[in-house]
Amino acid sequence: MSVQLALAALPVSASVFRAKALHWAARFRLCAYYESNELEYPRGPFTRLLALSDAGDVSPSSLEELRRWLALPSPGPRCGFLTYDVKNEIEDLHSDHFDGLQWPALHFFVPQTWLHWHDNSVEIHGYTAGVLEAILATEVPAATPPAVAAMHPRLAKTDYLAAVEAVRENILDGEVYELNLCQEFYAEQVALDPVSTFLRLNAASPTPFAGFYKWQDRYLLCASPERFLQQQGPQLVSQPIKGTIRRGTTPAEDEQLRAQLLNDEKERAENLMIVDLVRNDLARVAQTGTVRVPELFGLYPFRHVWQMISTVEAQRRPACDLVDILRAAFPMGSMTGAPKIRAMQLIEHYERTRRGLYSGSIGYVWPGGDFDFNVVIRSLQYHAGTGYLSFQVGSAITYDSDPQREYDECLLKARALLDVLGAVVR
Repeated sequence: MSVQLALAALPVSASVFRAKALHWAARFRLCAYYESNELEYPRGPFTRLLALSDAGDVSPSSLEELRRWLALPSPGPRCGFLTYDVKNEIEDLHSDHFDGLQWPALHFFVPQTWLHWHDNSVEIHGYTAGVLEAILATEVPAATPPAVAAMHPRLAKTDYLAAVEAVRENILDGEVYELNLCQEFYAEQVALDPVSTFLRLNAASPTPFAGFYKWQDRYLLCASPERFLQQQGPQLVSQPIKGTIRRGTTPAEDEQLRAQLLNDEKERAENLMIVDLVRNDLARVAQTGTVRVPELFGLYPFRHVWQMISTVEAQRRPACDLVDILRAAFPMGSMTGAPKIRAMQLIEHYERTRRGLYSGSIGYVWPGGDFDFNVVIRSLQYHAGTGYLSFQVGSAITYDSDPQREYDECLLKARALLDVLGAVVR
């Protein structure tokens, strides 16, 4: 059953309706929300979609279970996530670091009710009885900033700088060409409203692949600008981001910084190495001769930063399904480095925290098989049961990297998260 509503006919504004809908949906055991912020993006942003379920957890727990589960009929989208640790199923890898979030390796569910937004309307699908009335009756709490005074580094700055130097030696020794080195900032015994905090983050840093995910008492609040993989019919698209610079405070400064990023040889080299890695990944599931790069070094403005984004596309071989594609391309090269397996081994050596959903992915799979998944970056992870709050940030290390500059890039990427929390790094 489905109900279609004109947004103009609702008794509240479209933005208030979305806030009410998310606050209502987050009361359920499982909730997934995908937000485009109506931003223009090559090949389009996320579809605005809200899905929820109170059903027991019958999610697949491995890629092979996911394959069988996706083969079952479904009236609507399957919503879910892949943590970075799915790599351990794809390759002979492991993760032994501290984990304050305890996500399952992957999770997908079929929603009982889902809302699908269009330009001027919203559709309610699945179980619809009383849903509109319940949403409209939901109170949106007053917007108050979370009481988080400080976020603490799991890796001391001196240790991070030393790790960058060690990675440069690894590169000099020929072990990797590039490595994405990340670090965690965390706080404990935090009480916050996940939905209100997500809405604050989304307003402060609107991105085309934003999302909110609730699994039991764990929450992901995501403001990602990056697409991992999209499938439309036979076409696969990946859009790795490598290259970041802050926005200017005046139009002239902004244009100067844009030009600086475009002409930065280090950033272009980082981007090109990951593009080559993605091309090789997609070639494993693509029809021969169909892998191409329609855009290289594209520059796109976001609220706080310019990003260098390239687009890689391919025609999928008919016999390859989503799990085949994930085995070929996950984790995304922009969050590992090249060559990928050795980079992931060194990541485990230098980092101090399990990444969890950070540098994993959230997304949805439509009944016909098309899908869209993001890269989980610029995100808060929150365990409401323990009050553990975490975010991670990173940068791509090459031999030309300056350790202090890489550290500054991490803090630049953390800026929106810290502002939303009203916190400082301590």
